[in-house]
Amino acid sequence: MEVFVLYKKWFILSLVVILGSFLFAPLPSEAKEKSEKETAYVDVSVATLWSEPDITRPIDAPSVGNPVDMWQWTESMSLDQKLWLVGNLQTQALYGQKVTILEERGNWVKVAVHGQPTPKSELGYPAWMPKIQLADESNFAKLKENKSFAQVKDTTAWLYDDKQQKVEFKEISFNTKLPVIAQAGDMTLVATPSDDMKWISSEAVTVYDSQQEIPDPTGQDLVETGKQFLGLPYLWAGVSGFGFDCSGFTHTIYKANGITIPRDSSVQATHGTPVAKEELQKGDLLFFAYNEGEGSVHHVGMYIGDGQMIHSPNTESTVEIIDVFESDYYSSEFSGARRYID
Repeated sequence: MEVFVLYKKWFILSLVVILGSFLFAPLPSEAKEKSEKETAYVDVSVATLWSEPDITRPIDAPSVGNPVDMWQWTESMSLDQKLWLVGNLQTQALYGQKVTILEERGNWVKVAVHGQPTPKSELGYPAWMPKIQLADESNFAKLKENKSFAQVKDTTAWLYDDKQQKVEFKEISFNTKLPVIAQAGDMTLVATPSDDMKWISSEAVTVYDSQQEIPDPTGQDLVETGKQFLGLPYLWAGVSGFGFDCSGFTHTIYKANGITIPRDSSVQATHGTPVAKEELQKGDLLFFAYNEGEGSVHHVGMYIGDGQMIHSPNTESTVEIIDVFESDYYSSEFSGARRYID
């Protein structure tokens, strides 16, 4: 009798456990949502990423819609309005660039930008952007994975609806990468995140079969890449041919030459190989810190030889070349150099 009672209790307990696990188990879609984060692709020329959602001003309207007008935005702001961006912006992402969605809040999403290394997230640089600026087309994702890509080498370049370049579609940035569908002489047909195929001048791009095919750059290659942006106005958080901040400039120069370095200057200063001042070579990154070079890093530029540096200095300036060690300010705050090429 005792054995029967024990068996009966064991049977009921087992049944409860089985039914409970069935009733309260997450649905397949819910389980996927918890274990896999959704990815998407930037669907505007340049997506500007903010520190918090929905903090934009009326003057920022050209940067937060779809499409965007980057020139209208940057050229319409006064100096004070540009200075307001400091701390309110985090970074930018280019047309067709992949992001991971971390959080949603109304019409805004927090994303991690792939290809922008940072200690803030192993997935990429995290910040907020309007949801309307993203596309999640599966066909584009497959093309990104399997096709060769056209990388924009001009400061900016136009996509066209037609091969004859009569109907402009979108002005895109240097270092934008789009899957190649076909090459037809002086024009290249590329895929876009949500608008099918568009044409771009073959002279404005370089086509690679893979990221690994981009040739290892020399220091002079990096210098020539940087020089094409001389005179471009500074933009806090900028990583495009429409405007750079200091570390966005160096990050993008290297990225376009097949080398991924951290996004921020403070992190760039801790990677690569340390270089003594007397051993500087073209392409080395120079760092500057508060408290006469002993404090936290606040600026980065690139050495171009003969005691000169090219950099995107601050909101009041443009990309420029200076005699870095003849400058009282920069020579007093020099904190070291790093090399990212052999």
